[in-house]
Amino acid sequence: MKIINRLADRFSKIQPLPVGTYHKQAELDKKPYRIHLRLRPDGSGILILNASTVMHLNPTASEYAYHFIRGTEPDEAIRQIASRYRVTKGIAREDYEDFIGRIETLISTPDLDPVSFLDFERVAPHSADLTSPLRLDCALTYRLPAGTQADYAPTRRVDRELTTEEWQSVLDKAWQAGIPHVTFTGGEPTLREDLPALVAHAEKNGQVCGLLTDGLKLADQSYLDTLLQTGLDHVLLILQPGRDESWQAIKTILPADLFLTVHLTLTPENVDEAPQILEKLANLTVENVSLSASNSTLLDELVQLQGKASELNLSLRWDLPTPYSESNPVTLETAEDKVASGAGKTWLYVEPDGDVLPTQGMADKVLGNILRDDSAKIYQP
Repeated sequence: MKIINRLADRFSKIQPLPVGTYHKQAELDKKPYRIHLRLRPDGSGILILNASTVMHLNPTASEYAYHFIRGTEPDEAIRQIASRYRVTKGIAREDYEDFIGRIETLISTPDLDPVSFLDFERVAPHSADLTSPLRLDCALTYRLPAGTQADYAPTRRVDRELTTEEWQSVLDKAWQAGIPHVTFTGGEPTLREDLPALVAHAEKNGQVCGLLTDGLKLADQSYLDTLLQTGLDHVLLILQPGRDESWQAIKTILPADLFLTVHLTLTPENVDEAPQILEKLANLTVENVSLSASNSTLLDELVQLQGKASELNLSLRWDLPTPYSESNPVTLETAEDKVASGAGKTWLYVEPDGDVLPTQGMADKVLGNILRDDSAKIYQP
């Protein structure tokens, strides 16, 4: 990408594009994708593909991304680039088309490393110089389904839930701060009747939207269809391996246009059968799993289970939170380096009453209340 380096030095004082967050949702080769560009005051940007691949762009590359996301006609984009950077239209066209081709390659081949294959600068999200987090985890409720042990749900400390309108305000505030990704968790978020409305509100804003759930309500095809129609993008399902309904929920979700990750908490009760559980998931064509252990005595078995997942070609997902449940993995998960390094920087966690924590389980580190306090006070990475 010759123009990226050549022009960055020659025209460093060019007036940058408007600061803000720009969003595009489309399909390429029948693969849906979402791309967000967060433009900084100096004209540089952070490009986020499907809420996972994060790239730093210098001002020139950011302008190319800006025109791609805004849907500017190629001839008009090339005219503006040539004018702003005082190069010929031929040079501008060559480098603009090269940039777009690289982005489309990354979209259509998601396993590519942007550094090795595309000559982009990819950064670990936890190390990025961020002005706001990349994800907001919203615990809509700490209520749990009937019959679920609630020892770990902090209902004594959190004594109210935000209303629908208040949660919509939270989503708007997050979007205005440039947060492109929200997840709804709990407790069990499907116990909130307004969940479809909140998903729809996030979709209207342009945010990638995920759901962390026991999945049982999603076994109802009509309810699942409602969430799909309102704009749900991905699901982390907390597997209850001893319940047929949990497996049925997976079978219902798999054909849907959703990115599915299945979470298994290793416990003394299921440790012996855990490898067979992973085999069953693989046979169902589940591709992504998240693993944790209910206590530190199972860490050796957890490492072995990670190896089993690799043998089965199951991709391990580390940085998604899990709802409070009978076997609460919070303590062990916050101790993981990959999780701890992102807590409070790459993501924040909002409790049902609006209090903000660096991540789930860190109740002694309340950063403020998302409705009452200024974002600058809450987010200080």
